[in-house]
Formats: sequence, structure tokens, C-alpha cells
Amino acid sequence: MSPTELRTGESRIAYFSSVSETTARFVTKLEMDADRLPLRRRDPHLQMTRPFVLITPTYGGGNGNRGAVPKQVIHFLNDPANRELLRGVVAAGNTNFGADYCAAGRIISAKCQVPLMYRFELMGNPRDVQQVRDGITRFFADDPTTTHKTPEGATA
Repeated sequence: MSPTELRTGESRIAYFSSVSETTARFVTKLEMDADRLPLRRRDPHLQMTRPFVLITPTYGGGNGNRGAVPKQVIHFLNDPANRELLRGVVAAGNTNFGADYCAAGRIISAKCQVPLMYRFELMGNPRDVQQVRDGITRFFADDPTTTHKTPEGATA
């Protein structure tokens, strides 16, 4: 597959998970439609078509935010169409990172000027799952934006 190929995402959640599947397991527990960001550059680029919340892990604990945001997430958010539709971020982290716990969420929130909606440790616990599920549901119930965009050349 060519890196210029597009895959459209129509859910209210976009997420990144590495090969460890840690974030993917959390997202699965939400029991909500979600679109996964590509893991490899050769995978089709994901372009969202409606407002969404991003769920991302934090990398590089204890490095003063250096490398905290996964490169795949940076690539995804470098697409102006995705950045425009981003409405909030949920971050995973490890409390062993100390002050850098969930740093990816803080960085994305500040750079994209969207709320950091929730933070959870590793795969989260049942309370985290319920809080995120309820929060995203409420957030979009109150959001009057329901516009869908179909990127040129995109495939479903």
C-alpha cells in the first residue's frame, strides 16, 4: 500500500496503539466505534471525517517530554484536516514517569488548543473505562458540530 492512500475515519474516537496493544485493549473496553491510527508509514493514512477525541499513550517517561508524543500521532496531527476536527485528547501513561505522567496529552492539548479530557494509567481500570465512555458520550451529545468531510481520493 502506498503511503499516499487515504483511509477515512468516521467514528468519534481516533487512537494510537503500538504493537504492545496496550491502548487498543483500553479502547476495546470502551465498546465504542474507534479508528486506529496506522502503525507503519506504509499503511494508509487515516483522515477523520467528523469531530473526534484522540486517545494516545505517552512515550519516553522521565525524559522531560522529549519523545512523549508517538511519531505516528504527530504525523496524524500534522494533517490540517485531522487537526481541525480534533476536539479533545485522552492520554495514557505510567505514574513511574513522575512529572511526565501522561505528558503526550498535555502537549497535544496545548499545541492543538483542545481539552485534556482524561488521564489513565497503563490499560486503565473499570472506573477509567466508564469515565472515558461517559465523558465522550456527554461531550458529543452537547456538541452541535455534526459535519462530515469526505477527503478527496479517500476510501472507506
